[in-house]
Amino acid sequence: MKVLGIDTATMMGSIGLIDDNAVIAEYSLNIKATHSERLIPAADKLLKDAGIDLKDLDGFAVSIGPGSFTGLRIGLATIKGFAMGCSKPITAVSTLEALAFNLAFAEHQVCPILNARKNEVYTALFKSDRKGGMKRIVHDRAEGINTVLNELNDDTIFLGDAVNLYRDIILEKLKDKAHFAVKTINMPSGASVAELGLLKLKKGMIEDASSLMPFYISRPEAEINLEKKNLALRG
Repeated sequence: MKVLGIDTATMMGSIGLIDDNAVIAEYSLNIKATHSERLIPAADKLLKDAGIDLKDLDGFAVSIGPGSFTGLRIGLATIKGFAMGCSKPITAVSTLEALAFNLAFAEHQVCPILNARKNEVYTALFKSDRKGGMKRIVHDRAEGINTVLNELNDDTIFLGDAVNLYRDIILEKLKDKAHFAVKTINMPSGASVAELGLLKLKKGMIEDASSLMPFYISRPEAEINLEKKNLALRG
């Protein structure tokens, strides 16, 4: 079974192609260019280099959030186009779960943290099941970093784009119980999204492409501002 996975929840865009046995190809780029500019060309290049046509895939997986509102919309629109264009199933994966999956055999609990702005992080908490998977301990949420740290008593591995923002605070609070992932696995991976997606597709966990929406947690600022403007006009 071949699955293409896409993650555009952060500045790091990543596309991964896997089958039942291995990662076939992965392409990641962390530069100041919009996902709309680079995503489809990157997917085309990855498939061409792998010698695989879009119609030969068995399914698609997309990182559904939380993360960048714009990035999530672009990734979802792209994967919907692929899936509907070749009539193949699509499944959705939590960005935080995909990030934690990079540490599937970690000894300690894993706390992914992504920058949510407004002094908050998108976060959750996972523990390895020692079988190559992750058990969820805390659901996905947006929370202040101090609140998150106050809830942690055990050794914890942190990873994600908010680590550099809050490393000093984390070390001050948790001291030698704080651990940090290496740079090579510190960001969401298209291959991890694809692998989690493959497992979901095999279980029949298929999404309706026409109604699938990003998981924002908090509402986009533009949506909030529009609502305020409409209320003001009515008043």
